[in-house]
Amino acid sequence: MKISSELTDETVLTELGRRLAQRRLDLQLTQAEVAEQAGISKRTLERIESGASVQLASLVRLLRILDDLSGLERLLPEAGPGPMDLLRRKGKLRQRAPRRSTREKQDEPWTWGDE
Repeated sequence: MKISSELTDETVLTELGRRLAQRRLDLQLTQAEVAEQAGISKRTLERIESGASVQLASLVRLLRILDDLSGLERLLPEAGPGPMDLLRRKGKLRQRAPRRSTREKQDEPWTWGDE
């Protein structure tokens, strides 16, 4: 299954869990072995493989044992400013997201804010 933005969160988690379980099986490791090596409980590993929500640290530990931690680099590569941004900002890195312009704000209908 291809993971896309049309899928629900639950479907994406289930697919990720299925892929992690398949990777573990490809390495011929049991759930108990992987859980012990990763320093997580076997139940946590079962939850990950079933698509349940878990702590991010548990996922990182699991990826390390499955030798897939570099996949995170491909997932979220380190982003840096482009050459034109550096020139415009005279070498200074951006610290905040820009504010929306007043023109964009005027396009929205006014509300009291308590709806």
